[in-house]
Amino acid sequence: MCNSFDYSKLETILQKHNFKACNIIAILQDTQEIYRYLPKEVFSYLSEKLGVSRAHIYSVATFYENFSLEPKGKYIIKICDGTACHVRKSIPVLEALRKELKLSEAKITTDDLMFTVETVSCLGACGLAPAITINDKVHGTMTPEKALALLNTLKEEK
Repeated sequence: MCNSFDYSKLETILQKHNFKACNIIAILQDTQEIYRYLPKEVFSYLSEKLGVSRAHIYSVATFYENFSLEPKGKYIIKICDGTACHVRKSIPVLEALRKELKLSEAKITTDDLMFTVETVSCLGACGLAPAITINDKVHGTMTPEKALALLNTLKEEK
């Protein structure tokens, strides 16, 4: 195991869940909440502490879409591209954010780990189409201009 990785936070999470392998999803959720993704170091550590294989933990982490094995930004922006949002022009919103942040379909997180931009199939806010979320807070009737204004507000908060 890498000596520079701080395992004390993981130990606290494991204690909270009584070191039970049946709580693996909750353990991974809490881990991701702290690190904003699942660092590779956690798999061996959790395997050893929970008495389950790394492969099992990895399979859980990769099965559920909400888990990420790649670092994500402080602000996670999800652009809905479901039917209602798409028809009401969600793609120009996505393109404006990507252009401003110098991101692409392949590169979804800024180098400074401040912003991650993702598309999702549906946010469940069709009446507000096109909709985006920023850290799970819904923003509706979005335009490229409104999205960039929100982005600038977040940048100022840094």
